[in-house]
Amino acid sequence: MQTNLAPEYLGTPEGQEAEAILRKCVHCGFCTATCPTYQILGDELDGPRGRIYLIKQVLEGQAPTRATQMHLDRCLTCRNCESTCPSGVQYGHLVDIGRKVVDEKVQRPVGERMQRWLLKEGLTSPLFAPAMKLGQSVRSWLPESIQAKVPPKSEHGAWPTRSHARKVLLQQGCVQPAMLPNINYATARVLDAVGIQTVVVTQSQCCGAVKYHLNDHEGGKAQMRANIDAWWPAVAAGEVEAIVSNASGCGAMVKDWGHVLQHEPAYADKAAHISALTRDLSELLPALLPELAAKLQGKVQVVQQPMAYHPPCTLQHAQKLKGVVEANLGKLGFQLTTARTESHLCCGSAGTYSVLQPVLSKTLRDRKLRALNEAVTEPVAILSANIGCIAHLQSGTPLPVRHWVEVLDEALAAIASHN
Repeated sequence: MQTNLAPEYLGTPEGQEAEAILRKCVHCGFCTATCPTYQILGDELDGPRGRIYLIKQVLEGQAPTRATQMHLDRCLTCRNCESTCPSGVQYGHLVDIGRKVVDEKVQRPVGERMQRWLLKEGLTSPLFAPAMKLGQSVRSWLPESIQAKVPPKSEHGAWPTRSHARKVLLQQGCVQPAMLPNINYATARVLDAVGIQTVVVTQSQCCGAVKYHLNDHEGGKAQMRANIDAWWPAVAAGEVEAIVSNASGCGAMVKDWGHVLQHEPAYADKAAHISALTRDLSELLPALLPELAAKLQGKVQVVQQPMAYHPPCTLQHAQKLKGVVEANLGKLGFQLTTARTESHLCCGSAGTYSVLQPVLSKTLRDRKLRALNEAVTEPVAILSANIGCIAHLQSGTPLPVRHWVEVLDEALAAIASHN
């Protein structure tokens, strides 16, 4: 694709990056076929190719409008288009740039600005946990739409206390400890069972994804730098062999820190190192498989129950870890089945998308649930690997929706109770 950037973007880091991405696009339209919003809306401007043209026009000097902003807002940033693109167009990075540029030129209505501010400040605030606790205590009195965002209070058991030579640093996440704390506890117990100690740094905060993807790039970068400062002593001393994320959305963001902070001399190298050190929890499974198999196979019946599995977009498209969870848990005896024809499509959660675009989000959620129910006969649960997907899918089904590590944790606990 030929480009002719406006003078205000020539020579700038954002302009140079956007131009390099734009020039890879060959207009083929393969991306359109796998775009969830295009499938629902049928509008070229609500598909990747159309949005690329909109961003190109703005960067070449054409004034954006509210309509431009709307079409970019409707993008889930699921990055399915990146998995489909034969030319390697890094659409996720391009749409981040495009949204920021458009927001600088098109002022949103007061209501939208307030909603987005509340999301980016509220979800990442230390006050989120007590607010969630309060919401859970009065959940039955809340309107149904708010109940869907407030999961019932759940137990999480004990954190393991054994020390091990092998250690990993767990990225706890900003909302997960308050909403679904058992995911982190289950992760620590599973790793403890195979001789790996889970370390947490109390000064950790949000990975920056919420603010960054709501076009507060500077706010997101500040959170990234704060986490690097908090984690760096353990990383620099070689005390941890990996930084582990059990929320694929967070993991995708941390793996991108090196790119986001590449122009900051004080943090570029550190960010790149931390990105390289970061692993989704599922990436540890292949190496742990022999020991887990020795503990599990033939010893517990729970793994024989059929379950549906939804691979998050941030796992299969952003981190390129398609099929890892299904393959490895299958080797352990778990029966996980993905949707036959739509396992690549987004469930509609997409961070804050379910709040900002509720109609599209619910349409995609219900479509995903139908596909999962058609794929598995009487599943006992739906599993996923990202808290946003888990909470969003749970709002539309009575079936329990859980993180895959929780059922692995339960299977290991069943063995321990029989010994």
